[in-house]
Amino acid sequence: MAKSASLVIGWREWIRLPDLGIRSVKAKVDTGARSSSLHAFDIKIFERVGRTFVTFKVHPLQRNAKKTVECESEVLDFRQIRSSTGHAQERPVIRATISVLGDEWPIDLTLANRDEMGFRMLLGREAVRGRFLVDAGKSFYAGRPKKKQAVKTRAAAKKAKTTKRSKK
Repeated sequence: MAKSASLVIGWREWIRLPDLGIRSVKAKVDTGARSSSLHAFDIKIFERVGRTFVTFKVHPLQRNAKKTVECESEVLDFRQIRSSTGHAQERPVIRATISVLGDEWPIDLTLANRDEMGFRMLLGREAVRGRFLVDAGKSFYAGRPKKKQAVKTRAAAKKAKTTKRSKK
């Protein structure tokens, strides 16, 4: 039996997928979708020692095709997924650990090219059932990922701090 839902998440959250090497991806929490889906491209299915695997690439950040994460995972299954437009497509399903609000657990993810979609990941109701309540009017309860500060920016910040001290 799943623990009772007591934590709240927003309709969109920053998610980590540590098994896949993805530090942050913005996900739309969609209780209308049963399955969770991850944006993937260059999907290649192959066999290794009698088991099916998949390699794929992910652009974890929206509107950023430069940052690419290369992933590999065992395929659990292939599922027919019907999109909101009614189009059915067979997709590979993998299992990956998800991390949000300090909690980690395994979820099933279908792989699909979501270039045309607003979010790189869709977090379906199976992934949040029994764990979270969804606040449809709020976003990012888990906060936003910290941006890496460029070396130039750190140097400029240090200089600004030194300049402030010398003016006092």
